[in-house]
Amino acid sequence: MFRGSFTLTLDEKGRLALPARYREFLLSDCQGHLICTIDLHDPCLLLYPLAEWEEIEEKLKRLSSLNPQERRLQRVLLGNATDCDMDKSGRILLPAPLRQHAGLSKGIRLVGQLNKFEIWDESAWHDRLSADIALEQAQAGDVELSERLQDFAL
Repeated sequence: MFRGSFTLTLDEKGRLALPARYREFLLSDCQGHLICTIDLHDPCLLLYPLAEWEEIEEKLKRLSSLNPQERRLQRVLLGNATDCDMDKSGRILLPAPLRQHAGLSKGIRLVGQLNKFEIWDESAWHDRLSADIALEQAQAGDVELSERLQDFAL
């Protein structure tokens, strides 16, 4: 399980060194094979060990490609999913399009979310955290979701 948040640095090539405390687990659990995609609701990236991502893919397979909302979800998550293999130094390369989507600069915040990590730009993380603490977020009720999407959890 991944928990806590870590201040990290993105190098000039777009590589991120994962915290040492998780490297051994990731090597034994998924041989260092991770999947990174964009978040649907926040300007951050989601980083999954391969086995966790495969569960997301199974859920995506069960969605209907004929339902426009469900098809958009498939397109966004799968279309941006990128293989990120850890190197010997515990680093992963984040592709430029994903870094641009999340507005990543040199200062990064890696946030554990039990089965995955969120990758934030440090300043965006602080802005989001301040907003979350200051305001109780109201549930968005503008869009009626299909039954399958209501059960879908990233």
